[in-house]
Amino acid sequence: MLELAQAGMPVSTLLQHIAELGQRLPDQRALPPEQLIEAPFTRDQAQFHAVTTRAKRKAGGSVGCGARSSCRGGLMFAGRRLRRAPLVGIAAAMFAAACGNTGTGSPVDVGSGSLTGAGATFPAPFYTKAFFDYAAKYPQVTVNYQAIGSGGGISAFQKGTVDFGASDVPMSAADQAKVPGGAAAMVQVPTTLGVIAVTYNLSGVSKLQLDGPTLANIYLGHISKWNDPAIAALNSGVTLPSSAIQVVHRADSSGTTYHFTDYLAKVSDEWKSKVGVAKAVSWPVGIGSAQNAGVAQSVTSTAGAIGYNELAYVVQANMSQAYLKNADGNFVQASVAGATAAASHNTSVSPTNFSITNEPGATSYPITAFSWVFLYTAYTDPAKGRAVVYLFKWLVTDGQSDGTSLQYAALPTAVQNLALTSLKTVQAGGKAVLT
Repeated sequence: MLELAQAGMPVSTLLQHIAELGQRLPDQRALPPEQLIEAPFTRDQAQFHAVTTRAKRKAGGSVGCGARSSCRGGLMFAGRRLRRAPLVGIAAAMFAAACGNTGTGSPVDVGSGSLTGAGATFPAPFYTKAFFDYAAKYPQVTVNYQAIGSGGGISAFQKGTVDFGASDVPMSAADQAKVPGGAAAMVQVPTTLGVIAVTYNLSGVSKLQLDGPTLANIYLGHISKWNDPAIAALNSGVTLPSSAIQVVHRADSSGTTYHFTDYLAKVSDEWKSKVGVAKAVSWPVGIGSAQNAGVAQSVTSTAGAIGYNELAYVVQANMSQAYLKNADGNFVQASVAGATAAASHNTSVSPTNFSITNEPGATSYPITAFSWVFLYTAYTDPAKGRAVVYLFKWLVTDGQSDGTSLQYAALPTAVQNLALTSLKTVQAGGKAVLT
């Protein structure tokens, strides 16, 4: 399996091989840890699998797993019902090793242990693949990640129930004060860069153009029909139905929602004053769905729906996405290139200066965002502390290629340097891991 990955096999094909391998294994709950190939996916990924399965069947493609089976690998997992907060986890342990090579040519103690994390669904497809690849490279380190939303990740980190938290929005001073030890006991590290697409389900409309004020008015409830004059004016020559717009939004505390509402607040004074910017807001209209996969499922299954999703979910589920008018007046779709262009206009990214929505630039995509992880600055277990630091050192450097293969943009050099500098503040067993 590792040889297939190293040979450059496409992600989708590699994941199918993993799925087929998993189906030939006995019940993994009966296996010892050293024989585990992968932990079950979350309800978020189970929902996502259902969406992508429908899309592939509609397109006449191969689904890849039987209706009653589990797809063990990659971005999709269905068929196993979990009772508690689910895992978007990876627990790969094919061999035993104590040290790894970090790319310098010299063996380095990258630590060991089983790491747990929780939080944002925005980067979950990237984390899923990256954590699997890291565990294959360093099998003494396993990672279980729960994609429960940014708000849930912050809460879990504050309670100390995880080794790292994840959010698309850095913690505020008030949030940091709830962490044992306060702001001095934690560090915030940017990990990836992505875009939030405006998704829709409108039969017969293959291209839809929207601008910021019109999108805001849809979510404010002022525009309720697809053939509204404001939408028609942006889509000359397109026959728009008179059907109702079914607005879909997140129901949970979400970093994706934060950046979506941040954009709406920049293009609509009414949105800014009446609704505002937050991970959870009082929505004027619409139906709520939990997590990125839940919104994707609601949009794809509801005629006339409009929603917002991180691009990886859009591509995998073959969803329609609107062209948004950017700050330079150009209509652009969500893309890796659009994310990179938008990020280039904020050259001093930090946990207090992280917004990159509605940035200027001919190709900039309007709803672009960084995603972050939270680490403690002191881990008492030296092996686990080293494992946490080296995991994320790899993630923000070599591991970025796993993100670009899934529609995430690589971190700009300045942001990558911020991440590496932040990691140097973390100690394991009373000693700095990186110098």
